[in-house]
Amino acid sequence: MVRAVVLLAPGGPAPCRVLYARSFGTPPGTATATGTGTGTGTGTGTGPAGPRQRLRRKEQLLAVARQVASQCQLLQSSLGRPSSPQLPQLPDEPMSLQDAPGGLFQMPPGDPFPERVTVVWLSVLALTFALVCEPQENLSLAEITLRRLAPRLLLSLRLLGPGADVLLRPDAADGLLDRLLPHGQMLFLNERFLQAVDRELGIKASR
Repeated sequence: MVRAVVLLAPGGPAPCRVLYARSFGTPPGTATATGTGTGTGTGTGTGPAGPRQRLRRKEQLLAVARQVASQCQLLQSSLGRPSSPQLPQLPDEPMSLQDAPGGLFQMPPGDPFPERVTVVWLSVLALTFALVCEPQENLSLAEITLRRLAPRLLLSLRLLGPGADVLLRPDAADGLLDRLLPHGQMLFLNERFLQAVDRELGIKASR
Protein backbone atom coordinates (compact mmCIF):
# COMPACT_ATOMS: atom_id res chain seq x y z
CA MET A 1 0.00 0.00 0.00
CA VAL A 2 1.06 3.60 -0.65
CA ARG A 3 1.06 5.66 2.53
CA ALA A 4 1.36 9.07 0.86
CA VAL A 5 1.94 10.99 -2.34
CA VAL A 6 4.13 14.10 -2.15
CA LEU A 7 4.84 16.70 -4.83
CA LEU A 8 7.61 19.15 -4.02
CA ALA A 9 9.94 21.72 -5.46
CA PRO A 10 13.37 20.68 -4.12
CA GLY A 11 14.86 24.12 -4.80
CA GLY A 12 18.56 24.82 -4.74
CA PRO A 13 20.05 26.73 -1.84
CA ALA A 14 16.51 27.51 -0.66
CA PRO A 15 14.52 25.01 1.43
CA CYS A 16 12.24 22.62 -0.43
CA ARG A 17 8.58 23.49 -0.76
CA VAL A 18 5.75 20.96 -0.57
CA LEU A 19 3.22 21.83 -3.26
CA TYR A 20 0.82 18.97 -2.63
CA ALA A 21 0.58 16.01 -0.28
CA ARG A 22 -2.04 13.35 0.25
CA SER A 23 -2.06 10.54 2.79
CA PHE A 24 -3.77 7.15 2.74
CA GLY A 25 -4.60 4.61 5.40
CA THR A 26 -4.02 4.57 9.13
CA PRO A 27 -0.38 3.95 10.04
CA PRO A 28 0.43 2.05 13.24
CA GLY A 29 0.20 4.24 16.31
CA THR A 30 -2.23 6.67 14.68
CA ALA A 31 -5.84 6.69 15.80
CA THR A 32 -7.26 8.16 12.57
CA ALA A 33 -6.10 8.98 9.08
CA THR A 34 -6.16 12.28 7.29
CA GLY A 35 -4.87 13.94 4.17
CA THR A 36 -2.40 16.79 4.44
CA GLY A 37 -2.26 19.78 2.16
CA THR A 38 0.73 22.09 2.37
CA GLY A 39 1.98 24.94 0.24
CA THR A 40 -0.44 25.65 -2.62
CA GLY A 41 -1.97 22.17 -2.73
CA THR A 42 -4.64 20.58 -0.59
CA GLY A 43 -5.07 16.87 -0.09
CA THR A 44 -7.93 14.78 1.12
CA GLY A 45 -7.70 11.71 3.28
CA THR A 46 -9.67 8.68 4.27
CA GLY A 47 -11.13 9.87 7.56
CA PRO A 48 -11.36 12.65 10.13
CA ALA A 49 -8.59 13.48 12.56
CA GLY A 50 -8.00 15.92 15.35
CA PRO A 51 -5.52 18.80 15.21
CA ARG A 52 -2.77 16.74 16.82
CA GLN A 53 -3.06 13.96 14.25
CA ARG A 54 -3.15 16.45 11.38
CA LEU A 55 -0.06 18.20 12.70
CA ARG A 56 1.74 14.88 13.13
CA ARG A 57 0.89 13.83 9.57
CA LYS A 58 2.06 17.20 8.25
CA GLU A 59 5.37 16.82 10.10
CA GLN A 60 5.81 13.31 8.67
CA LEU A 61 5.29 14.46 5.10
CA LEU A 62 7.60 17.45 5.54
CA ALA A 63 10.29 15.10 6.81
CA VAL A 64 9.79 12.91 3.73
CA ALA A 65 9.98 15.96 1.46
CA ARG A 66 13.26 17.11 3.00
CA GLN A 67 14.88 13.71 2.51
CA VAL A 68 13.57 13.45 -1.04
CA ALA A 69 14.93 16.92 -1.82
CA SER A 70 18.33 15.93 -0.42
CA GLN A 71 18.41 12.74 -2.51
CA CYS A 72 17.34 14.64 -5.62
CA GLN A 73 19.98 17.34 -5.15
CA LEU A 74 22.72 14.72 -4.65
CA LEU A 75 21.71 12.95 -7.86
CA GLN A 76 21.49 16.17 -9.85
CA SER A 77 24.90 17.22 -8.57
CA SER A 78 26.44 13.86 -9.54
CA LEU A 79 24.97 14.30 -13.04
CA GLY A 80 26.38 17.81 -13.29
CA ARG A 81 22.92 19.37 -13.18
CA PRO A 82 22.67 21.60 -10.11
CA SER A 83 19.11 22.06 -8.86
CA SER A 84 17.47 25.34 -9.76
CA PRO A 85 15.24 27.21 -7.31
CA GLN A 86 13.14 28.42 -10.25
CA LEU A 87 10.76 26.41 -12.38
CA PRO A 88 11.18 26.45 -16.16
CA GLN A 89 8.22 26.99 -18.45
CA LEU A 90 5.96 23.98 -18.19
CA PRO A 91 5.49 22.23 -21.56
CA ASP A 92 2.23 22.62 -23.45
CA GLU A 93 2.57 19.16 -25.00
CA PRO A 94 2.78 15.83 -23.17
CA MET A 95 6.31 14.79 -22.30
CA SER A 96 7.89 11.38 -21.93
CA LEU A 97 9.28 10.55 -18.48
CA GLN A 98 10.87 7.23 -19.37
CA ASP A 99 14.36 8.69 -18.92
CA ALA A 100 13.53 11.01 -16.01
CA PRO A 101 16.00 10.50 -13.12
CA GLY A 102 14.76 9.06 -9.86
CA GLY A 103 15.57 6.69 -7.06
CA LEU A 104 14.40 5.11 -3.85
CA PHE A 105 15.46 4.98 -0.22
CA GLN A 106 14.22 3.60 3.08
CA MET A 107 13.27 5.48 6.20
CA PRO A 108 13.78 3.49 9.43
CA PRO A 109 11.05 3.02 12.05
CA GLY A 110 10.37 6.19 13.96
CA ASP A 111 12.02 8.45 11.36
CA PRO A 112 9.37 9.83 10.94
CA PHE A 113 6.83 6.97 10.60
CA PRO A 114 6.32 4.38 13.36
CA GLU A 115 7.08 1.62 10.84
CA ARG A 116 9.78 1.39 8.18
CA VAL A 117 8.76 2.82 4.80
CA THR A 118 10.29 2.95 1.33
CA VAL A 119 10.17 6.18 -0.68
CA VAL A 120 10.21 6.03 -4.48
CA TRP A 121 10.82 9.38 -6.20
CA LEU A 122 11.06 10.86 -9.68
CA SER A 123 12.54 14.21 -10.75
CA VAL A 124 10.78 16.11 -13.54
CA LEU A 125 11.91 19.59 -14.59
CA ALA A 126 12.40 21.38 -11.25
CA LEU A 127 9.79 19.28 -9.44
CA THR A 128 9.95 15.93 -7.66
CA PHE A 129 7.17 13.38 -7.24
CA ALA A 130 7.35 10.78 -4.46
CA LEU A 131 5.39 7.77 -3.21
CA VAL A 132 5.77 6.65 0.41
CA CYS A 133 5.24 2.87 0.36
CA GLU A 134 4.97 0.11 2.92
CA PRO A 135 8.21 -1.95 3.03
CA GLN A 136 6.65 -5.07 1.51
CA GLU A 137 5.21 -3.17 -1.46
CA ASN A 138 6.14 -4.11 -5.04
CA LEU A 139 8.75 -1.45 -5.83
CA SER A 140 8.77 -2.15 -9.56
CA LEU A 141 5.04 -1.49 -9.63
CA ALA A 142 5.57 1.61 -7.49
CA GLU A 143 8.02 3.03 -10.04
CA ILE A 144 5.68 2.26 -12.93
CA THR A 145 2.78 3.85 -11.05
CA LEU A 146 4.84 6.96 -10.32
CA ARG A 147 5.88 7.33 -13.97
CA ARG A 148 2.23 7.14 -14.96
CA LEU A 149 1.04 9.54 -12.27
CA ALA A 150 3.74 12.20 -12.73
CA PRO A 151 2.93 13.41 -16.26
CA ARG A 152 -0.75 13.56 -15.39
CA LEU A 153 -0.13 15.46 -12.14
CA LEU A 154 2.18 17.75 -14.10
CA LEU A 155 -0.82 18.83 -16.18
CA SER A 156 -2.49 20.00 -12.95
CA LEU A 157 0.20 22.66 -12.54
CA ARG A 158 0.02 26.22 -13.82
CA LEU A 159 2.87 28.71 -13.68
CA LEU A 160 1.92 32.08 -12.22
CA GLY A 161 4.69 33.74 -14.27
CA PRO A 162 8.04 32.99 -15.98
CA GLY A 163 10.22 31.21 -13.44
CA ALA A 164 7.65 31.90 -10.75
CA ASP A 165 5.67 29.79 -8.36
CA VAL A 166 3.13 27.22 -9.45
CA LEU A 167 -0.53 26.84 -8.72
CA LEU A 168 -1.80 23.31 -8.22
CA ARG A 169 -5.38 22.37 -8.96
CA PRO A 170 -5.95 20.07 -5.99
CA ASP A 171 -9.35 18.93 -7.25
CA ALA A 172 -7.74 17.61 -10.44
CA ALA A 173 -4.94 15.92 -8.47
CA ASP A 174 -7.43 14.36 -6.04
CA GLY A 175 -9.60 13.07 -8.88
CA LEU A 176 -6.60 11.52 -10.58
CA LEU A 177 -5.42 9.77 -7.41
CA ASP A 178 -8.93 8.51 -6.69
CA ARG A 179 -8.87 6.68 -10.02
CA LEU A 180 -5.24 5.56 -10.37
CA LEU A 181 -4.37 5.07 -6.68
CA PRO A 182 -7.68 4.32 -4.91
CA HIS A 183 -7.26 4.38 -1.13
CA GLY A 184 -3.50 4.04 -1.66
CA GLN A 185 -3.78 0.74 -3.52
CA MET A 186 -1.58 0.42 -6.60
CA LEU A 187 -3.24 -1.09 -9.65
CA PHE A 188 -1.92 -2.98 -12.65
CA LEU A 189 -3.10 -0.42 -15.19
CA ASN A 190 -3.55 -1.25 -18.86
CA GLU A 191 -3.53 1.32 -21.64
CA ARG A 192 -7.27 1.10 -22.27
CA PHE A 193 -8.05 1.95 -18.64
CA LEU A 194 -5.54 4.83 -18.67
CA GLN A 195 -7.05 6.24 -21.85
CA ALA A 196 -10.54 6.04 -20.34
CA VAL A 197 -9.38 7.88 -17.20
CA ASP A 198 -7.64 10.52 -19.31
CA ARG A 199 -10.82 11.12 -21.31
CA GLU A 200 -12.94 11.25 -18.16
CA LEU A 201 -10.66 13.80 -16.49
CA GLY A 202 -9.93 15.75 -19.66
CA ILE A 203 -6.24 14.82 -19.61
CA LYS A 204 -3.95 14.44 -22.60
CA ALA A 205 -0.95 12.64 -21.15
CA SER A 206 2.13 11.05 -22.64
CA ARG A 207 2.20 7.28 -22.86
